[in-house]
Amino acid sequence: MRTQVGQIQERYGARGSESYWIEVFHPGLHKHRLIRGPEKRVIEAKARLQAAEWDNLWEKKQQAERRVATAQQRKEEAATRTAEAQQLLRSLQGFLAAALSRNDAINWDELKDRSPFPRPAPNKPRMDPPPEPERIASAPDRRWPRYQARLSFLDKLVSSRRLAKEAEVQQRFDADMQQWEQGRARIVAKNQARLDAHRCREAELEAEHERAKQAWQAEKDEFLAKQSEQHAAIDAFRTRYESKEPPAIVEYCDMVLAKSEYPDCLPQECDLDFNGDSGVLIVNYKLPAPEGLPTLCEVKYVQSTDTFAEKHLPESQVARLYDDLVYQITLRSIHELFEADRVRALTAIVFNGFVTSTDKSTGNEVTACILSVQTSREAFTAINLSKVDPKPCFRQLKGVGSSKMHSITPVAPIMNVRREDERFIESYGVADRLHEGYNLAAMDWEDFEHLIREIFEKEFSSAGGEVRVTQASRDGGVDAVAFDPDPIRGGKIVIQAKRYAYTVGVSAVRDLYGTLLNEGATKGILVTTSDYGPDAYEFASAKPITLLNGSNLLHLLRKHGVKAHINLSEARQAGTDRSAATN
Repeated sequence: MRTQVGQIQERYGARGSESYWIEVFHPGLHKHRLIRGPEKRVIEAKARLQAAEWDNLWEKKQQAERRVATAQQRKEEAATRTAEAQQLLRSLQGFLAAALSRNDAINWDELKDRSPFPRPAPNKPRMDPPPEPERIASAPDRRWPRYQARLSFLDKLVSSRRLAKEAEVQQRFDADMQQWEQGRARIVAKNQARLDAHRCREAELEAEHERAKQAWQAEKDEFLAKQSEQHAAIDAFRTRYESKEPPAIVEYCDMVLAKSEYPDCLPQECDLDFNGDSGVLIVNYKLPAPEGLPTLCEVKYVQSTDTFAEKHLPESQVARLYDDLVYQITLRSIHELFEADRVRALTAIVFNGFVTSTDKSTGNEVTACILSVQTSREAFTAINLSKVDPKPCFRQLKGVGSSKMHSITPVAPIMNVRREDERFIESYGVADRLHEGYNLAAMDWEDFEHLIREIFEKEFSSAGGEVRVTQASRDGGVDAVAFDPDPIRGGKIVIQAKRYAYTVGVSAVRDLYGTLLNEGATKGILVTTSDYGPDAYEFASAKPITLLNGSNLLHLLRKHGVKAHINLSEARQAGTDRSAATN
Protein backbone atom coordinates (compact mmCIF):
# COMPACT_ATOMS: atom_id res chain seq x y z
CA MET A 1 0.00 0.00 0.00
CA ARG A 2 1.46 3.33 -1.08
CA THR A 3 0.69 7.02 -0.56
CA GLN A 4 -1.91 8.40 -2.94
CA VAL A 5 -1.05 11.80 -4.48
CA GLY A 6 -3.84 13.73 -6.19
CA GLN A 7 -3.72 16.07 -9.19
CA ILE A 8 -2.31 19.56 -8.58
CA GLN A 9 -5.04 22.20 -8.49
CA GLU A 10 -4.94 25.91 -9.40
CA ARG A 11 -6.69 28.70 -7.54
CA TYR A 12 -6.99 32.43 -8.17
CA GLY A 13 -7.42 34.98 -5.37
CA ALA A 14 -9.74 38.00 -5.26
CA ARG A 15 -6.93 40.26 -6.50
CA GLY A 16 -6.01 37.83 -9.27
CA SER A 17 -3.11 36.16 -7.44
CA GLU A 18 -2.40 32.57 -8.51
CA SER A 19 -1.72 29.71 -6.06
CA TYR A 20 -1.59 25.87 -6.14
CA TRP A 21 -2.59 23.02 -3.86
CA ILE A 22 -2.37 19.24 -3.91
CA GLU A 23 -3.94 16.51 -1.75
CA VAL A 24 -1.79 13.68 -0.27
CA PHE A 25 -3.40 10.65 1.47
CA HIS A 26 -2.18 7.30 2.92
CA PRO A 27 -5.08 4.91 3.61
CA GLY A 28 -3.04 2.49 5.75
CA LEU A 29 -1.69 5.18 8.08
CA HIS A 30 -4.94 7.18 7.92
CA LYS A 31 -2.94 10.36 7.22
CA HIS A 32 -4.15 13.26 5.05
CA ARG A 33 -2.55 16.57 4.08
CA LEU A 34 -3.20 19.51 1.75
CA ILE A 35 -0.01 21.14 0.52
CA ARG A 36 -0.44 24.76 -0.68
CA GLY A 37 1.88 27.33 -2.18
CA PRO A 38 2.45 29.80 -4.98
CA GLU A 39 5.04 27.70 -6.81
CA LYS A 40 3.73 24.67 -8.74
CA ARG A 41 7.05 22.79 -8.83
CA VAL A 42 7.69 23.40 -5.14
CA ILE A 43 4.26 22.01 -4.31
CA GLU A 44 4.95 18.90 -6.39
CA ALA A 45 8.37 18.37 -4.72
CA LYS A 46 6.81 18.69 -1.24
CA ALA A 47 4.14 16.14 -2.19
CA ARG A 48 6.82 13.65 -3.36
CA LEU A 49 8.80 14.11 -0.12
CA GLN A 50 5.67 13.62 1.95
CA ALA A 51 4.70 10.49 0.02
CA ALA A 52 8.23 9.03 0.45
CA GLU A 53 8.15 9.75 4.19
CA TRP A 54 4.77 8.09 4.66
CA ASP A 55 5.73 5.11 2.47
CA ASN A 56 8.88 4.60 4.55
CA LEU A 57 6.87 4.88 7.76
CA TRP A 58 4.37 2.33 6.43
CA GLU A 59 7.15 -0.13 5.49
CA LYS A 60 8.65 0.11 8.99
CA LYS A 61 5.24 -0.51 10.50
CA GLN A 62 4.73 -3.56 8.24
CA GLN A 63 8.15 -4.96 9.16
CA ALA A 64 7.36 -4.57 12.86
CA GLU A 65 4.06 -6.35 12.40
CA ARG A 66 5.77 -9.12 10.44
CA ARG A 67 8.35 -9.53 13.20
CA VAL A 68 5.58 -9.76 15.76
CA ALA A 69 3.70 -12.30 13.62
CA THR A 70 6.87 -14.33 13.00
CA ALA A 71 7.73 -14.28 16.68
CA GLN A 72 4.22 -15.44 17.50
CA GLN A 73 4.51 -18.24 14.94
CA ARG A 74 7.88 -19.27 16.39
CA LYS A 75 6.41 -19.27 19.91
CA GLU A 76 3.50 -21.42 18.72
CA GLU A 77 5.95 -23.76 16.97
CA ALA A 78 8.02 -24.03 20.14
CA ALA A 79 4.88 -24.77 22.16
CA THR A 80 3.81 -27.45 19.66
CA ARG A 81 7.22 -29.11 19.73
CA THR A 82 7.21 -29.02 23.51
CA ALA A 83 3.76 -30.62 23.66
CA GLU A 84 4.80 -33.33 21.18
CA ALA A 85 8.01 -34.07 23.10
CA GLN A 86 6.18 -34.30 26.42
CA GLN A 87 3.47 -36.48 24.88
CA LEU A 88 6.16 -38.85 23.54
CA LEU A 89 7.82 -39.04 26.94
CA ARG A 90 4.46 -39.73 28.61
CA SER A 91 3.76 -42.50 26.08
CA LEU A 92 7.11 -44.13 26.94
CA GLN A 93 6.42 -43.84 30.65
CA GLY A 94 2.96 -45.42 30.22
CA PHE A 95 4.01 -47.91 27.55
CA LEU A 96 2.78 -51.00 29.41
CA ALA A 97 -0.51 -49.51 30.57
CA ALA A 98 -1.44 -48.46 27.03
CA ALA A 99 -1.62 -52.09 25.90
CA LEU A 100 -3.70 -53.53 28.73
CA SER A 101 -7.10 -52.38 27.47
CA ARG A 102 -6.64 -53.66 23.90
CA ASN A 103 -7.63 -56.97 22.38
CA ASP A 104 -4.37 -58.29 20.95
CA ALA A 105 -5.79 -61.35 19.17
CA ILE A 106 -5.54 -61.35 15.40
CA ASN A 107 -8.86 -60.56 13.75
CA TRP A 108 -8.88 -63.02 10.87
CA ASP A 109 -11.58 -61.15 9.01
CA GLU A 110 -9.59 -57.90 9.09
CA LEU A 111 -6.66 -59.69 7.44
CA LYS A 112 -8.80 -60.34 4.40
CA ASP A 113 -8.72 -57.78 1.66
CA ARG A 114 -12.31 -56.74 1.10
CA SER A 115 -11.64 -53.53 -0.76
CA PRO A 116 -14.06 -52.94 -3.63
CA PHE A 117 -12.84 -53.04 -7.18
CA PRO A 118 -11.40 -49.53 -7.63
CA ARG A 119 -12.48 -48.84 -11.21
CA PRO A 120 -16.10 -48.06 -12.03
CA ALA A 121 -17.72 -49.77 -14.99
CA PRO A 122 -17.26 -47.86 -18.24
CA ASN A 123 -20.13 -45.51 -18.97
CA LYS A 124 -22.33 -46.14 -21.95
CA PRO A 125 -21.27 -43.83 -24.77
CA ARG A 126 -23.35 -40.75 -25.34
CA MET A 127 -24.97 -41.00 -28.77
CA ASP A 128 -25.69 -37.96 -30.89
CA PRO A 129 -29.17 -37.78 -32.39
CA PRO A 130 -29.49 -38.80 -36.04
CA PRO A 131 -28.72 -35.96 -38.46
CA GLU A 132 -31.65 -33.91 -39.67
CA PRO A 133 -32.34 -34.76 -43.34
CA GLU A 134 -31.91 -31.97 -45.85
CA ARG A 135 -35.27 -30.81 -47.19
CA ILE A 136 -36.21 -31.59 -50.77
CA ALA A 137 -37.95 -28.81 -52.63
CA SER A 138 -41.39 -29.42 -54.02
CA ALA A 139 -41.53 -31.01 -57.47
CA PRO A 140 -42.47 -28.73 -60.39
CA ASP A 141 -46.25 -28.59 -60.88
CA ARG A 142 -47.61 -28.47 -64.42
CA ARG A 143 -50.33 -26.18 -63.24
CA TRP A 144 -47.87 -23.46 -62.20
CA PRO A 145 -48.15 -20.28 -64.30
CA ARG A 146 -44.55 -20.81 -65.43
CA TYR A 147 -45.70 -23.87 -67.30
CA GLN A 148 -48.80 -22.29 -68.88
CA ALA A 149 -48.56 -21.10 -72.51
CA ARG A 150 -49.38 -17.42 -72.94
CA LEU A 151 -51.38 -17.34 -76.16
CA SER A 152 -52.20 -14.19 -78.01
CA PHE A 153 -55.25 -13.80 -80.20
CA LEU A 154 -53.17 -14.64 -83.25
CA ASP A 155 -51.72 -17.74 -81.47
CA LYS A 156 -55.22 -18.95 -80.90
CA LEU A 157 -56.14 -18.49 -84.53
CA VAL A 158 -52.94 -20.08 -85.91
CA SER A 159 -52.64 -23.58 -84.53
CA SER A 160 -48.99 -23.91 -85.47
CA ARG A 161 -48.12 -20.91 -83.33
CA ARG A 162 -50.23 -22.24 -80.46
CA LEU A 163 -48.62 -25.68 -80.64
CA ALA A 164 -45.13 -24.17 -80.78
CA LYS A 165 -45.73 -22.17 -77.59
CA GLU A 166 -47.31 -25.13 -75.83
CA ALA A 167 -44.32 -27.29 -76.85
CA GLU A 168 -41.97 -24.62 -75.47
CA VAL A 169 -43.58 -24.60 -71.99
CA GLN A 170 -43.76 -28.40 -71.99
CA GLN A 171 -40.06 -28.53 -72.77
CA ARG A 172 -39.41 -26.05 -69.95
CA PHE A 173 -41.44 -28.19 -67.54
CA ASP A 174 -39.65 -31.36 -68.60
CA ALA A 175 -36.24 -29.72 -68.15
CA ASP A 176 -37.17 -28.41 -64.67
CA MET A 177 -38.58 -31.78 -63.70
CA GLN A 178 -35.41 -33.53 -64.80
CA GLN A 179 -33.28 -31.04 -62.90
CA TRP A 180 -35.47 -31.45 -59.79
CA GLU A 181 -35.24 -35.24 -59.94
CA GLN A 182 -31.46 -35.04 -60.22
CA GLY A 183 -31.32 -32.68 -57.23
CA ARG A 184 -33.67 -34.91 -55.27
CA ALA A 185 -31.47 -37.93 -56.00
CA ARG A 186 -28.40 -36.02 -54.80
CA ILE A 187 -30.12 -34.92 -51.57
CA VAL A 188 -31.52 -38.42 -50.91
CA ALA A 189 -28.05 -39.90 -51.43
CA LYS A 190 -26.49 -37.23 -49.22
CA ASN A 191 -29.08 -37.79 -46.45
CA GLN A 192 -28.56 -41.54 -46.67
CA ALA A 193 -24.76 -41.15 -46.51
CA ARG A 194 -25.02 -38.96 -43.43
CA LEU A 195 -27.39 -41.43 -41.79
CA ASP A 196 -25.10 -44.36 -42.67
CA ALA A 197 -22.10 -42.49 -41.22
CA HIS A 198 -24.08 -41.80 -38.06
CA ARG A 199 -25.07 -45.45 -37.72
CA CYS A 200 -21.48 -46.54 -38.39
CA ARG A 201 -20.24 -44.19 -35.65
CA GLU A 202 -22.89 -45.55 -33.30
CA ALA A 203 -21.78 -49.10 -34.08
CA GLU A 204 -18.13 -48.17 -33.47
CA LEU A 205 -18.99 -46.57 -30.12
CA GLU A 206 -21.08 -49.58 -29.14
CA ALA A 207 -18.26 -51.96 -30.10
CA GLU A 208 -15.70 -49.83 -28.29
CA HIS A 209 -17.94 -49.75 -25.21
CA GLU A 210 -18.40 -53.51 -25.35
CA ARG A 211 -14.64 -54.04 -25.56
CA ALA A 212 -14.07 -51.67 -22.66
CA LYS A 213 -16.79 -53.44 -20.67
CA GLN A 214 -15.25 -56.86 -21.36
CA ALA A 215 -11.78 -55.61 -20.40
CA TRP A 216 -13.21 -54.04 -17.25
CA GLN A 217 -15.04 -57.26 -16.36
CA ALA A 218 -11.89 -59.33 -16.95
CA GLU A 219 -9.87 -56.97 -14.76
CA LYS A 220 -12.56 -57.10 -12.07
CA ASP A 221 -12.73 -60.91 -12.25
CA GLU A 222 -8.95 -61.09 -11.85
CA PHE A 223 -9.13 -58.66 -8.91
CA LEU A 224 -11.86 -60.72 -7.22
CA ALA A 225 -9.98 -63.96 -7.96
CA LYS A 226 -6.88 -62.61 -6.25
CA GLN A 227 -9.03 -61.53 -3.31
CA SER A 228 -10.51 -65.03 -3.14
CA GLU A 229 -7.01 -66.54 -3.24
CA GLN A 230 -5.94 -64.21 -0.45
CA HIS A 231 -9.03 -65.13 1.58
CA ALA A 232 -8.34 -68.83 1.02
CA ALA A 233 -4.71 -68.35 2.09
CA ILE A 234 -5.83 -66.57 5.27
CA ASP A 235 -8.35 -69.35 5.98
CA ALA A 236 -5.66 -71.98 5.40
CA PHE A 237 -3.30 -70.08 7.70
CA ARG A 238 -6.03 -69.89 10.34
CA THR A 239 -6.65 -73.64 10.04
CA ARG A 240 -2.94 -74.35 10.52
CA TYR A 241 -2.84 -71.98 13.48
CA GLU A 242 -5.88 -73.55 15.12
CA SER A 243 -4.29 -76.96 14.51
CA LYS A 244 -1.30 -75.60 16.48
CA GLU A 245 1.21 -76.24 13.71
CA PRO A 246 4.50 -74.75 15.03
CA PRO A 247 5.31 -72.60 11.95
CA ALA A 248 1.78 -71.16 12.02
CA ILE A 249 2.08 -70.44 15.76
CA VAL A 250 5.37 -68.61 15.11
CA GLU A 251 3.87 -66.57 12.27
CA TYR A 252 0.77 -65.72 14.32
CA CYS A 253 2.86 -64.54 17.27
CA ASP A 254 5.04 -62.48 14.95
CA MET A 255 1.90 -60.79 13.59
CA VAL A 256 0.68 -60.07 17.13
CA LEU A 257 3.91 -58.28 18.03
CA ALA A 258 4.13 -56.51 14.66
CA LYS A 259 0.65 -54.97 14.92
CA SER A 260 1.32 -53.56 18.38
CA GLU A 261 1.43 -49.76 18.23
CA TYR A 262 4.90 -48.44 19.01
CA PRO A 263 6.37 -44.91 18.75
CA ASP A 264 8.64 -44.43 15.75
CA CYS A 265 11.70 -44.16 18.01
CA LEU A 266 11.38 -47.81 19.09
CA PRO A 267 12.45 -50.71 16.86
CA GLN A 268 9.87 -53.41 16.36
CA GLU A 269 11.91 -56.42 15.28
CA CYS A 270 11.96 -59.93 16.70
CA ASP A 271 12.96 -63.50 15.95
CA LEU A 272 10.73 -66.31 17.20
CA ASP A 273 11.00 -70.05 17.70
CA PHE A 274 8.32 -72.41 19.00
CA ASN A 275 8.58 -75.94 20.33
CA GLY A 276 5.30 -77.69 19.62
CA ASP A 277 6.02 -80.49 22.08
CA SER A 278 6.70 -78.28 25.09
CA GLY A 279 4.60 -75.28 24.06
CA VAL A 280 7.50 -72.89 24.79
CA LEU A 281 7.84 -69.78 22.60
CA ILE A 282 11.26 -68.14 22.47
CA VAL A 283 11.27 -64.43 21.61
CA ASN A 284 14.52 -62.69 20.67
CA TYR A 285 13.43 -59.05 20.73
CA LYS A 286 15.36 -56.00 19.54
CA LEU A 287 15.26 -53.35 22.27
CA PRO A 288 16.13 -49.68 21.64
CA ALA A 289 19.66 -48.53 22.32
CA PRO A 290 20.01 -45.97 25.16
CA GLU A 291 21.30 -43.36 22.70
CA GLY A 292 18.23 -43.90 20.53
CA LEU A 293 15.79 -42.82 23.22
CA PRO A 294 14.17 -39.35 22.85
CA THR A 295 15.38 -36.89 25.48
CA LEU A 296 13.82 -33.60 24.36
CA CYS A 297 11.42 -32.23 26.98
CA GLU A 298 11.01 -28.52 26.19
CA VAL A 299 11.55 -26.04 23.33
CA LYS A 300 11.64 -22.25 23.79
CA TYR A 301 11.85 -19.48 21.22
CA VAL A 302 14.52 -16.82 21.82
CA GLN A 303 13.24 -13.71 20.06
CA SER A 304 16.46 -11.69 20.39
CA THR A 305 18.42 -14.23 18.34
CA ASP A 306 15.48 -15.71 16.39
CA THR A 307 16.50 -19.23 17.43
CA PHE A 308 15.03 -22.19 19.30
CA ALA A 309 16.52 -23.36 22.59
CA GLU A 310 16.02 -27.05 23.38
CA LYS A 311 16.00 -28.52 26.86
CA HIS A 312 16.80 -32.24 27.26
CA LEU A 313 16.39 -34.65 30.13
CA PRO A 314 19.44 -35.03 32.36
CA GLU A 315 21.45 -38.24 31.94
CA SER A 316 20.25 -39.68 35.25
CA GLN A 317 16.62 -39.24 34.23
CA VAL A 318 17.30 -40.73 30.77
CA ALA A 319 18.91 -43.77 32.42
CA ARG A 320 15.85 -44.26 34.66
CA LEU A 321 13.51 -43.83 31.67
CA TYR A 322 15.49 -46.38 29.63
CA ASP A 323 15.57 -49.00 32.38
CA ASP A 324 11.86 -48.62 33.06
CA LEU A 325 11.05 -48.75 29.33
CA VAL A 326 12.86 -52.03 28.60
CA TYR A 327 11.06 -53.68 31.52
CA GLN A 328 7.76 -52.35 30.19
CA ILE A 329 8.51 -53.63 26.66
CA THR A 330 9.30 -57.06 28.09
CA LEU A 331 6.10 -57.32 30.16
CA ARG A 332 3.96 -55.80 27.43
CA SER A 333 5.23 -58.22 24.75
CA ILE A 334 4.64 -61.25 26.97
CA HIS A 335 1.17 -59.94 27.86
CA GLU A 336 0.25 -59.41 24.19
CA LEU A 337 1.39 -62.91 23.23
CA PHE A 338 -0.48 -64.70 26.02
CA GLU A 339 -3.56 -62.50 25.61
CA ALA A 340 -3.70 -63.13 21.86
CA ASP A 341 -3.14 -66.90 22.18
CA ARG A 342 -6.72 -68.01 21.53
CA VAL A 343 -5.84 -71.69 20.97
CA ARG A 344 -3.71 -71.81 24.15
CA ALA A 345 -0.72 -73.17 22.27
CA LEU A 346 1.74 -71.29 24.50
CA THR A 347 2.48 -72.85 27.86
CA ALA A 348 5.47 -70.60 28.51
CA ILE A 349 7.40 -67.73 26.93
CA VAL A 350 11.12 -67.01 27.03
CA PHE A 351 11.80 -63.34 26.26
CA ASN A 352 15.36 -62.30 25.39
CA GLY A 353 16.02 -58.59 24.95
CA PHE A 354 18.84 -57.75 22.54
CA VAL A 355 20.37 -54.29 22.05
CA THR A 356 22.55 -53.09 19.19
CA SER A 357 24.59 -50.08 20.28
CA THR A 358 28.03 -48.52 20.05
CA ASP A 359 30.66 -49.81 22.43
CA LYS A 360 32.15 -46.61 23.84
CA SER A 361 35.44 -48.33 24.58
CA THR A 362 36.03 -49.49 21.00
CA GLY A 363 33.64 -47.36 18.96
CA ASN A 364 32.35 -50.52 17.27
CA GLU A 365 28.74 -51.57 16.98
CA VAL A 366 27.91 -54.57 19.16
CA THR A 367 24.76 -56.61 19.80
CA ALA A 368 24.18 -58.09 23.24
CA CYS A 369 21.39 -59.76 25.18
CA ILE A 370 20.80 -57.54 28.23
CA LEU A 371 17.81 -59.33 29.77
CA SER A 372 16.16 -62.72 29.70
CA VAL A 373 13.06 -64.03 31.44
CA GLN A 374 10.99 -67.21 31.29
CA THR A 375 7.42 -67.36 32.56
CA SER A 376 4.54 -69.79 32.34
CA ARG A 377 1.06 -68.76 31.30
CA GLU A 378 -0.36 -69.42 34.78
CA ALA A 379 2.32 -67.42 36.58
CA PHE A 380 2.11 -64.46 34.25
CA THR A 381 -1.68 -64.19 33.95
CA ALA A 382 -1.91 -64.16 37.75
CA ILE A 383 -0.13 -60.78 37.79
CA ASN A 384 -2.18 -57.56 37.84
CA LEU A 385 -0.15 -55.61 35.29
CA SER A 386 -2.17 -52.43 35.78
CA LYS A 387 -0.71 -51.98 39.27
CA VAL A 388 2.81 -53.42 39.07
CA ASP A 389 6.15 -51.65 39.08
CA PRO A 390 7.84 -53.11 35.94
CA LYS A 391 11.29 -53.70 37.45
CA PRO A 392 10.18 -55.56 40.63
CA CYS A 393 7.71 -57.52 38.49
CA PHE A 394 10.55 -58.60 36.19
CA ARG A 395 12.64 -59.65 39.20
CA GLN A 396 9.69 -61.54 40.70
CA LEU A 397 9.49 -63.55 37.46
CA LYS A 398 13.16 -64.53 38.05
CA GLY A 399 14.28 -62.40 35.12
CA VAL A 400 18.00 -62.17 34.42
CA GLY A 401 19.67 -58.84 33.72
CA SER A 402 21.88 -56.08 35.08
CA SER A 403 20.46 -53.80 37.75
CA LYS A 404 21.31 -50.96 35.36
CA MET A 405 19.95 -51.86 31.94
CA HIS A 406 21.38 -48.68 30.39
CA SER A 407 24.87 -50.04 31.02
CA ILE A 408 24.22 -52.68 28.30
CA THR A 409 25.74 -55.48 30.35
CA PRO A 410 25.47 -58.79 28.42
CA VAL A 411 23.71 -61.77 30.00
CA ALA A 412 23.25 -65.34 28.76
CA PRO A 413 19.73 -66.01 27.41
CA ILE A 414 17.78 -68.57 29.42
CA MET A 415 16.92 -70.24 26.09
CA ASN A 416 17.83 -69.05 22.62
CA VAL A 417 16.33 -69.40 19.16
CA ARG A 418 17.95 -72.41 17.44
CA ARG A 419 18.77 -71.67 13.83
CA GLU A 420 21.65 -74.07 13.21
CA ASP A 421 21.31 -77.83 12.93
CA GLU A 422 24.42 -79.92 13.64
CA ARG A 423 23.34 -82.27 10.88
CA PHE A 424 23.90 -79.62 8.19
CA ILE A 425 27.03 -80.00 6.07
CA GLU A 426 28.70 -78.00 3.33
CA SER A 427 27.08 -78.58 -0.05
CA TYR A 428 28.70 -78.79 -3.46
CA GLY A 429 27.46 -78.32 -7.01
CA VAL A 430 26.57 -81.25 -9.24
CA ALA A 431 24.24 -79.84 -11.95
CA ASP A 432 27.05 -78.28 -14.03
CA ARG A 433 28.60 -81.72 -14.55
CA LEU A 434 25.45 -83.24 -16.02
CA HIS A 435 24.63 -83.64 -19.70
CA GLU A 436 21.98 -85.34 -21.83
CA GLY A 437 23.80 -88.67 -21.76
CA TYR A 438 24.05 -88.73 -17.96
CA ASN A 439 21.87 -91.41 -16.31
CA LEU A 440 20.54 -90.07 -12.99
CA ALA A 441 19.44 -93.57 -11.91
CA ALA A 442 23.06 -94.76 -11.95
CA MET A 443 24.80 -91.74 -10.39
CA ASP A 444 26.51 -91.78 -6.99
CA TRP A 445 23.85 -91.64 -4.28
CA GLU A 446 25.62 -88.82 -2.38
CA ASP A 447 25.96 -86.77 -5.57
CA PHE A 448 22.26 -87.38 -6.15
CA GLU A 449 21.38 -85.88 -2.73
CA HIS A 450 23.49 -82.79 -3.46
CA LEU A 451 21.86 -82.48 -6.89
CA ILE A 452 18.43 -82.49 -5.25
CA ARG A 453 19.59 -79.81 -2.80
CA GLU A 454 20.98 -77.74 -5.65
CA ILE A 455 17.88 -77.91 -7.82
CA PHE A 456 15.51 -77.14 -4.93
CA GLU A 457 17.70 -74.22 -3.94
CA LYS A 458 17.15 -72.80 -7.42
CA GLU A 459 13.41 -73.43 -7.00
CA PHE A 460 13.15 -71.71 -3.61
CA SER A 461 15.71 -68.91 -4.13
CA SER A 462 13.27 -66.70 -6.07
CA ALA A 463 11.16 -66.40 -2.90
CA GLY A 464 14.17 -65.87 -0.61
CA GLY A 465 14.22 -69.48 0.59
CA GLU A 466 17.20 -71.56 1.69
CA VAL A 467 18.02 -75.26 1.25
CA ARG A 468 20.61 -77.11 3.39
CA VAL A 469 22.02 -80.65 3.00
CA THR A 470 22.28 -82.96 6.02
CA GLN A 471 25.01 -85.46 6.75
CA ALA A 472 25.03 -88.47 4.44
CA SER A 473 23.73 -91.52 6.27
CA ARG A 474 21.63 -93.58 3.82
CA ASP A 475 19.38 -94.31 6.77
CA GLY A 476 16.12 -92.87 5.48
CA GLY A 477 16.48 -89.66 7.50
CA VAL A 478 16.37 -86.08 6.22
CA ASP A 479 18.54 -85.52 3.15
CA ALA A 480 17.85 -81.77 2.87
CA VAL A 481 15.87 -79.08 4.69
CA ALA A 482 14.28 -76.10 2.95
CA PHE A 483 13.21 -72.93 4.74
CA ASP A 484 10.46 -71.12 2.83
CA PRO A 485 9.95 -67.56 4.22
CA ASP A 486 6.46 -67.13 2.77
CA PRO A 487 4.20 -66.13 5.75
CA ILE A 488 1.20 -68.07 4.45
CA ARG A 489 2.42 -71.24 2.74
CA GLY A 490 6.03 -71.28 3.96
CA GLY A 491 7.91 -72.87 6.83
CA LYS A 492 10.24 -75.79 7.23
CA ILE A 493 10.18 -78.42 4.46
CA VAL A 494 11.98 -81.75 4.76
CA ILE A 495 13.25 -83.35 1.54
CA GLN A 496 14.29 -86.96 0.98
CA ALA A 497 16.10 -88.10 -2.17
CA LYS A 498 15.73 -91.73 -3.34
CA ARG A 499 18.02 -92.64 -6.24
CA TYR A 500 16.16 -95.90 -6.91
CA ALA A 501 16.02 -98.14 -9.93
CA TYR A 502 12.92 -99.91 -8.61
CA THR A 503 9.45 -98.81 -7.52
CA VAL A 504 9.36 -96.95 -4.20
CA GLY A 505 6.91 -98.55 -1.79
CA VAL A 506 4.63 -97.13 0.87
CA SER A 507 7.13 -97.72 3.69
CA ALA A 508 9.39 -94.92 2.36
CA VAL A 509 6.42 -92.52 2.35
CA ARG A 510 5.47 -93.58 5.89
CA ASP A 511 9.05 -92.92 6.99
CA LEU A 512 8.91 -89.45 5.44
CA TYR A 513 5.65 -88.67 7.22
CA GLY A 514 7.14 -89.71 10.55
CA THR A 515 10.18 -87.55 9.87
CA LEU A 516 7.92 -84.62 8.96
CA LEU A 517 6.11 -84.86 12.30
CA ASN A 518 9.33 -85.33 14.24
CA GLU A 519 10.95 -82.29 12.62
CA GLY A 520 7.90 -80.08 13.14
CA ALA A 521 7.92 -79.35 9.40
CA THR A 522 5.00 -78.01 7.38
CA LYS A 523 5.63 -80.22 4.36
CA GLY A 524 7.59 -83.22 3.11
CA ILE A 525 8.94 -83.86 -0.39
CA LEU A 526 10.09 -87.29 -1.62
CA VAL A 527 12.09 -87.33 -4.86
CA THR A 528 13.04 -90.46 -6.75
CA THR A 529 14.48 -91.44 -10.10
CA SER A 530 11.86 -94.19 -10.45
CA ASP A 531 8.18 -94.13 -9.47
CA TYR A 532 5.87 -94.96 -6.55
CA GLY A 533 3.43 -97.79 -6.00
CA PRO A 534 -0.34 -97.15 -5.78
CA ASP A 535 -0.30 -97.64 -2.00
CA ALA A 536 2.38 -94.94 -1.70
CA TYR A 537 0.28 -92.44 -3.65
CA GLU A 538 -2.81 -93.36 -1.61
CA PHE A 539 -0.99 -92.86 1.71
CA ALA A 540 0.35 -89.45 0.64
CA SER A 541 -2.93 -88.16 -0.84
CA ALA A 542 -4.40 -86.67 2.36
CA LYS A 543 -1.11 -85.54 3.92
CA PRO A 544 1.27 -82.60 3.40
CA ILE A 545 3.52 -84.76 1.26
CA THR A 546 4.56 -84.27 -2.36
CA LEU A 547 5.82 -87.26 -4.35
CA LEU A 548 8.06 -86.44 -7.32
CA ASN A 549 8.85 -89.34 -9.65
CA GLY A 550 11.52 -89.55 -12.32
CA SER A 551 9.46 -87.67 -14.92
CA ASN A 552 8.73 -84.87 -12.43
CA LEU A 553 12.43 -84.68 -11.56
CA LEU A 554 13.52 -84.40 -15.20
CA HIS A 555 10.93 -81.66 -15.75
CA LEU A 556 12.24 -79.76 -12.72
CA LEU A 557 15.82 -80.11 -13.94
CA ARG A 558 14.93 -78.89 -17.44
CA LYS A 559 13.12 -75.92 -15.90
CA HIS A 560 16.44 -74.81 -14.43
CA GLY A 561 18.52 -75.63 -17.49
CA VAL A 562 19.95 -78.97 -16.35
CA LYS A 563 20.06 -81.79 -18.93
CA ALA A 564 20.13 -85.50 -18.06
CA HIS A 565 18.09 -88.65 -18.55
CA ILE A 566 16.89 -91.64 -16.53
CA ASN A 567 17.42 -95.24 -17.69
CA LEU A 568 16.16 -97.63 -15.03
CA SER A 569 17.07 -100.79 -17.02
CA GLU A 570 20.67 -99.67 -17.31
CA ALA A 571 20.77 -98.93 -13.58
CA ARG A 572 19.30 -102.34 -12.72
CA GLN A 573 21.86 -104.09 -14.89
CA ALA A 574 24.58 -102.20 -13.06
CA GLY A 575 23.12 -103.54 -9.77
CA THR A 576 22.04 -100.14 -8.46
CA ASP A 577 19.88 -100.31 -5.30
CA ARG A 578 18.67 -103.87 -5.58
CA SER A 579 17.57 -103.59 -1.98
CA ALA A 580 15.04 -100.92 -2.95
CA ALA A 581 12.58 -103.32 -4.51
CA THR A 582 8.85 -102.98 -4.05
CA ASN A 583 7.60 -103.57 -0.52
